[in-house]
Amino acid sequence: MRLIVTKTGKRWRCVRSIEATQRGPEAREAYGRQVSEMNKAESRARAQRLNNLLQEK
Repeated sequence: MRLIVTKTGKRWRCVRSIEATQRGPEAREAYGRQVSEMNKAESRARAQRLNNLLQEK
């Protein structure tokens, strides 16, 4: 993570995200879709674990 100064203030940005931005809009969009899919999968897994715990009780 790197602290980047933007026109709206300071923001923490992932180094991979910064590198994807430098390669162009297509690379940035592809990286964003990949991260979104990983986040969705993680969220679904967390919800499933929580659901399983609640059903055990």
